Amino acid sequence: MDFVMCFFVVAYFSLQVIYARRKYSVSPPSTSGPPEFERVFRAQANCSEYFPIFIIILWVSGLFFSQGLSALCGLLYLYGRYQYFRGYAKSAHGRLAPLYFSAKVLWVLIGFSALGILGSMCRFYLDLDLKQLASSVLDLTEEEGGGL
Repeated sequence: MDFVMCFFVVAYFSLQVIYARRKYSVSPPSTSGPPEFERVFRAQANCSEYFPIFIIILWVSGLFFSQGLSALCGLLYLYGRYQYFRGYAKSAHGRLAPLYFSAKVLWVLIGFSALGILGSMCRFYLDLDLKQLASSVLDLTEEEGGGL
């Protein structure tokens, strides 16, 4: 679902550049014009530059860690990028908070991916299930805490 949403978000951003070109009379292939146009153009370009990274990390996180958590993070990331686009279109400073938010979500997805890959490698090469080990340690800790 996130992949479909990603397609629509990228299409929306591209359409906004087309509308801005018409509004500010900036003909292709020119990428310079009034500051209002340049902000819309840069917002779209910046988002497009990060989408391949996002898609790969989302896919790896969903495959190796958790599809549900990855999908939730994917939706949060897309929401952050949408807010980034809207903020940047209004002012250069308006992009900062959504940029930091979407970067944090991307780092969470990277962490999920790394944990998932580590878990898979441990299962395959060491015959060690980290999820099972963690749950047994947590159960052991709860039993010890309950006896006090």
